[in-house]
Amino acid sequence: MGAAAYGAGVRRIGKSGGRWPKRRTLSFGLLGLGSYLATACGFLGVYSPDLRWAFAIRVAVLLLVVPGLIALGRPLALARAAMPWGPARRLCSLMLGRPLHLLGNPLVGPLVCMGLFALMLTPAAGYARTTPAAETLLTLALPILGLALLLPATDTAHARYSPLMVLELLFIFIELMADAIPGIALRLNTAILDRVPAAAGSSPAWLHPSPLHDQHLAGDWLWFICEMADLPVHVLLIARYLRSDAKEARRLDALSDDEMEALAEAHLHGGRQ
Repeated sequence: MGAAAYGAGVRRIGKSGGRWPKRRTLSFGLLGLGSYLATACGFLGVYSPDLRWAFAIRVAVLLLVVPGLIALGRPLALARAAMPWGPARRLCSLMLGRPLHLLGNPLVGPLVCMGLFALMLTPAAGYARTTPAAETLLTLALPILGLALLLPATDTAHARYSPLMVLELLFIFIELMADAIPGIALRLNTAILDRVPAAAGSSPAWLHPSPLHDQHLAGDWLWFICEMADLPVHVLLIARYLRSDAKEARRLDALSDDEMEALAEAHLHGGRQ
């Protein structure tokens, strides 16, 4: 469905005489949807009910990696360019409204991710891993949640004030360290936290580590993927901050001496620009 909507948007732009970059279409189709299909239907999808480490990789990739690759296709920018102004405005208002802005907030988003990964330390992980309905629900819901967390941060049409972006960088740096906590806890714990004593037995013999070793591998992979997935977000926010700072500097340079003096006077007296 997502591929069909994206393709329809690209065709609509072409019919109206516009042009949508092929690299964005390829990023959305090959990297975004391709990674989703590989994760959901490949090795990780087949063996995650049996292997804790495969399940941990699957959850982390669906939540953190796949949405980032889908976002490279700029689906919101495509919606703005392809749809009429009224429907596009309503769609973007829905996608970037208060609920999603709350999820994309640098304070709230990391807490949501940490809360989900902390469930790996509870029997809920064992239930989700061994119950087909729960596993299917996770496969569908995690990429949507990841996009909800990521799209507000990657939307370039809504600029942010530079000092607020500095705070975002600070919070993302804190998240980089905090994301390691669930993975480290899985790695160091000597009890089977998900209460599933042994693999289901459908995987090959060479894929049957002991439950404790399986849990330790899950912690290693969860820690690694969470840390690596945060690095592109750092790069994105730094690039956005540099662009915003340069734009603000050009705006100030364009002001006359009288306008600069009035701006400074308004600032000193508590006025707002």
